[in-house]
Amino acid sequence: MTPRPATILFIVAAAAGLLFAAVSTYDFVQHLDRQLHGLHCSFVPGLGALDATGSSGCSVALMSPYSSVLRSQIWGGIPMSLMGMAVFAFLLFRGVELWLTRRQGDRDATLLLLVASGLPVLTSLVMGTIAIVALGSFCKLCVGIYASSFLAAGAAAWAWWGARSGGQLSLDNPDAPEAGSGGAAPRKPAESPALLWGLGAAELGLFVMVPISLYVALAPDNAHFVGSCGELAKAEDPYGVLVPLDNNVGGTPMIEVLDPMCPACRGFERRFSASGLEDQVHRQALMFPLDNQCNWMVSDALHPGACALSAAVLCAEGNPTEVLDWAFEEQDAIREAAAADPAAAEAMVSAAFPALADCITSNEVKSQLNKSMRWAVSNQLPVMMPQVFVEGVKLCDEDTDLGLEYALTRLLEYEPPAEVADREVGR
Repeated sequence: MTPRPATILFIVAAAAGLLFAAVSTYDFVQHLDRQLHGLHCSFVPGLGALDATGSSGCSVALMSPYSSVLRSQIWGGIPMSLMGMAVFAFLLFRGVELWLTRRQGDRDATLLLLVASGLPVLTSLVMGTIAIVALGSFCKLCVGIYASSFLAAGAAAWAWWGARSGGQLSLDNPDAPEAGSGGAAPRKPAESPALLWGLGAAELGLFVMVPISLYVALAPDNAHFVGSCGELAKAEDPYGVLVPLDNNVGGTPMIEVLDPMCPACRGFERRFSASGLEDQVHRQALMFPLDNQCNWMVSDALHPGACALSAAVLCAEGNPTEVLDWAFEEQDAIREAAAADPAAAEAMVSAAFPALADCITSNEVKSQLNKSMRWAVSNQLPVMMPQVFVEGVKLCDEDTDLGLEYALTRLLEYEPPAEVADREVGR
């Protein structure tokens, strides 16, 4: 009954992965109330100060479109960490079962453990690549899950190799003592390989499907919030300040109020790009820089350099999205430079887009920025970013992050009650 070192290491790794995934899932579930919460972001799961700034790698990962699946069907989707919890729980169960049933020397049982442990390893490789390539930051809890995955796989390989080298199949000699057991009790006959693998697959399916089914059943239905957060008072654009972000003129009109130096706007754009809803809308943007150099609605430069970047977007009539994408990509560097020198943002965007240098400082674009502020005032827009309107109806601020796909899908199908009533009268 004494566990081998490989078995002990496997159980510890599976338990650690389960703990990391559980803390990550807890952080995700907190946001189902459509509010923002502090996150655990530590290599020691559950310890350390909560991050409420939204700047940690854990926050970037949680709010990214890759943190969950089925987002259009369920508000926030089903968190990947929940599936990670299920898999690690299965591995922990299998590791303990291997020890208690005295099958640490069984080549089939240890091989099943090795194959099953490959699932979190493969997932870790995919998610780690996404973190490097798409997100540009690492979540400490995610790193803990990655490390636990590889440690469990290494321990499973060690256990399988030990069984392959020194153990023996209990079907071949069911009365032989397990290698390394000191000739203690005889081993029980093991299942046939087909039965062993069939039971393993069924157990894994149950470990995954039961928590997912419970999560789906208990997830809040936030559909009633759609269309309840207000609308534009004057959606017309008499000043011509709305910047087209695509050529899909036949799509549902969608207006985004954004600031090129706003981190939340950058996050929204990335989530929207991954949502698969781009073909359904015709997007226009209102430049609303939170920078007192051009915005008389704010007293301080909340986002230094935002005026220069907003002017560049307005000047780039041929392809404003190129400038906007560049601004989001270089946002951190621009913010750091502009904090030290207010003129740095203008110099950086002029260097990146020389053809726009003269336009950025022109009176015409300054007038356009001023008219953008007036458009915001006429629609009584609050000073916050981002804001999204679909056919004049506002996407709730609480739905611009985890609930984006869920709420926006329904908002695209939304019919205001007044229009429905008018249609019924017309019949």
